[in-house]
Amino acid sequence: MTMNKNLKKKNNKNNNNKNNEQNKGTDSQKQIVQWFPGHMAKTRRLIKESLPFVDLVTEIVDARIPLSSSNPELSEMIGDKPRIVLLNKCDVADENATKQWVEYYKNNGMYALPVDCRSGKALNAYLPLVREILKDKIQKNTEKGMAGKPLRVMVVGIPNTGKSSFINKMAGRNRAKVADKPGVTRSNSWFAVGNGIELLDTPGVLWPKFDDPKVGDRLAFIGSVKDEILDSET
Repeated sequence: MTMNKNLKKKNNKNNNNKNNEQNKGTDSQKQIVQWFPGHMAKTRRLIKESLPFVDLVTEIVDARIPLSSSNPELSEMIGDKPRIVLLNKCDVADENATKQWVEYYKNNGMYALPVDCRSGKALNAYLPLVREILKDKIQKNTEKGMAGKPLRVMVVGIPNTGKSSFINKMAGRNRAKVADKPGVTRSNSWFAVGNGIELLDTPGVLWPKFDDPKVGDRLAFIGSVKDEILDSET
């Protein structure tokens, strides 16, 4: 009787310890899932305010994890505005998988271009693609006597997907900063990149909650969220 009672107590204690460990894991997981610094809320607001003043949106994602590195709120925010997805770091991604992703985006009404923003690989196809997508806009501007009016493109992406590398490569070493546009918050920066196109650089922004914990892990692996919020063993 006494042995059984002691064994029962020991089992209960072990179960409590196990539950505590699971709860700690859950707490750690929640910390990743809900990680959303305050400045990102401001950036999200700035993006919404700036959208009416651009003709096209370019989103930069990591070619190794295109969906996990894409802000799921973006589609709702930009609505029907044309969108180009740059699959950056394609040089370290699986080539066959990248081809399938290009087809995936095409089937979902978006243009996808595998690139490497650091080396500049395939970026020579970017400006012609922008002008092709916006050819109707160019034609309308010409008919209104505004031939040569700059095409405005907003560049978005979560942290560490290569947005700064893209802006630097497109604008060149001596970046020609364009004057602030009416209605656009001054903390956003415009850059002339040639061929009648201006890029609007926006800070990297995540979204308030990751529904899938694996997304948080993947973003930590590529450096889009701080390593400190990820369990060290994971």
